[in-house]
Amino acid sequence: MWPRADSRAEPRQAAVIDVGSNSVRLVIYRLDGRAIWTVYNEKALAGLGRDLPATGRLSPEGVEAAIIVLRRFRALLDGWKAEDVLSVATAAVRDAADGQMFLKRVRDETGLAVRLLAGEEEARYAALGVLAGQPEASGVVADLGGSSLELIRLDGQAPADGVSLPLGPFALGAPRPLAIDRTRRVIEAALEPHAARFSARELHAVGGAWRNLALLHMELAGYPLRVAHQYEMGRNDAVDLARFVERQSKASLQRIEGLSKRRFETLPYAALVLEEAISVLKIERIVISAFGLREGLLLESMEPEVRKRDPLIEGCEVLTDVRGLSSDLGGALEAWISPTFEHLPAMFGHREPVLLAAACRLADLGARLHPDHRADIAFEQVLRAPLAGMSHPERAFLASCVFSRHSAAASTPEEPTIARVLTPERRQRARALGSAIRLGCDLSGRNPRLLERSGLSVRGERLLLTAAPGWEDMLLGEQTTKRANTLAASLRLKLELA
Repeated sequence: MWPRADSRAEPRQAAVIDVGSNSVRLVIYRLDGRAIWTVYNEKALAGLGRDLPATGRLSPEGVEAAIIVLRRFRALLDGWKAEDVLSVATAAVRDAADGQMFLKRVRDETGLAVRLLAGEEEARYAALGVLAGQPEASGVVADLGGSSLELIRLDGQAPADGVSLPLGPFALGAPRPLAIDRTRRVIEAALEPHAARFSARELHAVGGAWRNLALLHMELAGYPLRVAHQYEMGRNDAVDLARFVERQSKASLQRIEGLSKRRFETLPYAALVLEEAISVLKIERIVISAFGLREGLLLESMEPEVRKRDPLIEGCEVLTDVRGLSSDLGGALEAWISPTFEHLPAMFGHREPVLLAAACRLADLGARLHPDHRADIAFEQVLRAPLAGMSHPERAFLASCVFSRHSAAASTPEEPTIARVLTPERRQRARALGSAIRLGCDLSGRNPRLLERSGLSVRGERLLLTAAPGWEDMLLGEQTTKRANTLAASLRLKLELA
């Protein structure tokens, strides 16, 4: 059993200001225990690192643009406690001869004390960010910024001993047109000394440029679930995509829908770095992470016991948190349903208990929606909600569970999307789990204590729904029988009430 809602840490807001080589960004977050939600996001592409390879200094125009936007950010955060605002600067400011002078000017003109991260620190926070979004992630994290590429391993321990390499688009020559062969040699020479240390089957790609490459791959592949976080590409697909982008002119990229217009000059460089990283580090699978350095800073700021919690379960709990309804219902449903489902063939391996717990905590997501539309609306919310800690198939599975919790229809909305992402067996299991949650809610009238007076189990070819002595009246009623029969049919069992 996972921690109940009343044991979550008090929600709080935190802000991160990230002064990067290309962009200066403010993100305001709400932290509900282990769940991280973006409240506000604003960036300016100042291009601080554009002139660094040629002059060794920050771009003068970029400095002025950064100061202006940082003054605005400081105004937006007026009245905030200092400990709730995290301000950091990365590769361009770190490597520039006038980096410290810039930070002093920022402090003098805005009052912001911006922390300058070393390359190893930047890599570590990128890795923590990946873990914030996917606690079970393993392999190597690669964070591509405007001026640098950070590499660091994930091996079940606290991430450490990362490296920062001058392989960002600006460091390689952007915004000039990409000279593929010459730039490839530069990238290979930088990566080769670290090949043995960072070789891995799985690469977790962090950074806006690589997210844009993933969105382009979705477009070209006709992939229907346009959610960048935890999107996966196999080695061959990623290499083919990278080679396609490398050879596109700026004008050609501008004609492709779905790409950020401000990345046309840097995207071919990012694609070439990805191709070479795949080759040199022997990568077989690329997983896109929408979480990175900023979320890593937030994860480190959490209490140790909060960091250990599952972000998917806590996120689902918060997503469903409705005033006036029991916050204990999700945990009670989990305890009631688990004994039956843990004996079924696993559809997601060791992730099965986490997904069951998450689905149970979404039981009341549609409680305040119109009954004629709640199944469809709740399905859409889960399918595209900014929830961390799940893969795309797991996301589709939970959305299908939520739909079946409110509807007995055999087909979900966006049927082609679900069929693309889920196997028929997983779709059937989602219907069964959703039906079990619906039965538990209706049987108990959403009362966790009443649910404890009944039991659900499988005996041979029968699904047994039982009541404790003296509570047999719980099993009466046409709706109870209807819900129980729907569940039995989804499990291909015969119903028995006792």
